[in-house]
Amino acid sequence: MPSLKNNIFYSILLVLANYVFPFLTYPYVSRVLGVTGIGAYNFVDSVINYFILFSSLGINTLGVREISRNKDNPEALARTFSNLLIVNLALTGLMLLILVISTMTVPQLSEHMELMYIGAFKLVFNCFLVEWFFRGIEEFSYITIRSIIIKLVYVAAVFTLVRTRDDVWVYFLLGCLTVVVNAVVNLVFARTRVRLTFKGIEFGKTLKSLLALGVYSILTSMYTTFNVTFLGFVTNDVEVGYYGTATKIYYLVMAVISGFTNVMLPRMSGLVASGDMPKFKSYFALAVELLLGFSLPVVAWMTLMASDIVMVISGPEFTGAVLPMIIISPLVLIVGYEQILVLQTLLPLGKDTTMLRNSIIGAVIGVALNVLLVPSLASTGSSLVWIAVECVILVLSQIAVTKEVSIRFPLKRLLVNILVYLPLAAMIFACAFIPAGALVKMIVSMMLAAAYICVYQFIIKKGQLLKQLK
Repeated sequence: MPSLKNNIFYSILLVLANYVFPFLTYPYVSRVLGVTGIGAYNFVDSVINYFILFSSLGINTLGVREISRNKDNPEALARTFSNLLIVNLALTGLMLLILVISTMTVPQLSEHMELMYIGAFKLVFNCFLVEWFFRGIEEFSYITIRSIIIKLVYVAAVFTLVRTRDDVWVYFLLGCLTVVVNAVVNLVFARTRVRLTFKGIEFGKTLKSLLALGVYSILTSMYTTFNVTFLGFVTNDVEVGYYGTATKIYYLVMAVISGFTNVMLPRMSGLVASGDMPKFKSYFALAVELLLGFSLPVVAWMTLMASDIVMVISGPEFTGAVLPMIIISPLVLIVGYEQILVLQTLLPLGKDTTMLRNSIIGAVIGVALNVLLVPSLASTGSSLVWIAVECVILVLSQIAVTKEVSIRFPLKRLLVNILVYLPLAAMIFACAFIPAGALVKMIVSMMLAAAYICVYQFIIKKGQLLKQLK
């Protein structure tokens, strides 16, 4: 079995590649395309991602869980892989048809018809990415190297080809082409690990399983990506641009946390299958400690340096993104812990019904709050809706986890870590008053945070957390 430490390293590197490389181009692109261009891009991309969500349903979670359970049985692995791929392909064809019809009939989509049809390529080839397969067999090193190479080409292409405010379609096309190339390479490599078979195909059973987790994913999106889509329909591209900018740092940070979650899901599923609950609980405690040590400094940095961060990544035209960024910064901790509860605990335990129930409650609250707040508060309202709903989901998930495995909210560890990182928050706050430009203040504050974390984790605690990753 691959080393958990190595898997985490490659997984974090992978998801960082998916966010860091586009983030490297964002300061340049946001200035070239302007807030309206960025808003149009974010709006169309969110719509395309919705079609992808409906075409893939719960395959990214179900696939990892089922592949990890069958990876040592070639015949069962082939049947599982083939079932999931064939059902995903059928759903993608249906969503592609609906996308074309919607683009021709919905005014808000027809306005961006060129971008919508470019996004169709992203929808189709997302089916062939089969990332769930590689995560299930824990091939993190391969997909990390592949992704970094392709992203490097993407960055070079953006700086070369995106030159004027009319190049929104070029920027979007380049992003979609990264999905196309990744999918082609993945399919070629997958042939060396698994074979496609049409024997024993259980279309109905697989679809039913996908629907159960897919409804959860769709409902979850009602208080995450739905915010962007709804904001675009009821306000304008400028407000979508503010909101998209405010979430850039958040998604970059969550890439690190998601990288850890991607590794822990197949490992936790294996522990449940073997009945090793003591080890299961020890990994839960380890995940919480890692999250607290990483997320609290980041929340402090995002909150206290929001103005300078927005200035650096997007420029003065995007000052409207500062308040939304401050509002959503605690989500790093909230959603991070929520992932531990849901994806590392309830999902491996097979508590799909509990997850579905919680997501229904969250979706209803999310839609209601969007209707109430977004028309008047715009991007700020979207941020408030997001954080409110995530808090509700966290509470519901914690109640379920406590009931199933008697693991309670780590209040004591949270308070201890807050006290540990309070001096760092004061240092970051002081950085805001440095008589220098926004870039300098941002870099100095980041270096202070990194140094503080290293001193605490590796000198005071003597690297205890890393020693537990075997």
